Amino acid sequence: MMTKTVHVPGISCGHCVMTIEKELDDLDGVEDVKAEHASKQVTVSWDPEVMDWTVIEDTMKEINFPPAV
Repeated sequence: MMTKTVHVPGISCGHCVMTIEKELDDLDGVEDVKAEHASKQVTVSWDPEVMDWTVIEDTMKEINFPPAV
């Protein structure tokens, strides 16, 4: 299991949090997702044998919540 926390400046409301959590949680291999409005952070835990971080990052970009570089 791998876990990564990223800053996502586009998180501006509770709906953003729900969208991010739902979309990432639907990915095969993602075990846990926690998005936080106040800190604008997203923490994702996933199985690296099932998926690579780039798939998670690409999904975040596709739903218009790209992580800050």
